[in-house]
Amino acid sequence: MRVLVATAVLVERDAVAAAFAPSTAKEYAIPGASLARVTPSAGSSVPVPVFDLLAAGVGPAAAAAATAAALTAAALTEEPHGPHGSHDPHKPYGPYGPYDLVVSTGIGGGFQPHAPVGSLVLADEITAADLGAETAEGFVPVTELGFGAVTHRPPESLVREVAARTEALTGAVLTVNTVTGSAGRAAELRRRHPRALAEAMEGFGVAEAAAAHGVPVLELRAVSNPVGPRDRAAWRIGDALAALTGAFGKLAPALESWNPHDRTQ
Repeated sequence: MRVLVATAVLVERDAVAAAFAPSTAKEYAIPGASLARVTPSAGSSVPVPVFDLLAAGVGPAAAAAATAAALTAAALTEEPHGPHGSHDPHKPYGPYGPYDLVVSTGIGGGFQPHAPVGSLVLADEITAADLGAETAEGFVPVTELGFGAVTHRPPESLVREVAARTEALTGAVLTVNTVTGSAGRAAELRRRHPRALAEAMEGFGVAEAAAAHGVPVLELRAVSNPVGPRDRAAWRIGDALAALTGAFGKLAPALESWNPHDRTQ
């Protein structure tokens, strides 16, 4: 099984990589970015997943572009042939073929008191919270204007398995272009999205790229701060990154029992 993990920045990517220590990461170049490939230690007779870790950039546009580049590079790569495998040495990407799953991950804000600082949030829906239009009657999502999509839903069976393994809270994770900085904005987002547990800036972009390639997607966030007024003294970035490392240490076993070809669950 091959998994693409997209974070916004390198410190988040490093926190994910720490879950697989002492594995060594091998770097592969893709257009505009690089991947760090790690393979967890085998814990069963089932082949363990291969994880490609990508620091895709901040915001949905950068995340979508980098994720799409990685997915395209993988889709154009030949599978290994013969007993020892072979591939074109001039290709910039390793001989592993298309991905089975994309995971958007990193730290994010949690809606209080539903997602406390230090907790994990796993999305059962990934929603673009501010993709639409302001009207006299209020915000109108782009779908009501007759365009596109605003929500992607990860496979239900995989969400259940990963939540059970990681003890993550399950609910909606909102993708925003502007991080919330006031109590009024936080209340408005919860009013429009009552199931929202967290906000971040990349999930919807990653999900859009995954959907274009027909690949399932997850979003997993470690809560570093409350959604609302910006109080840097209340941020717990170190704790959130540690929670992210712990979660990915439990993710590989959850994936071993999941059938990536069953897209209906």
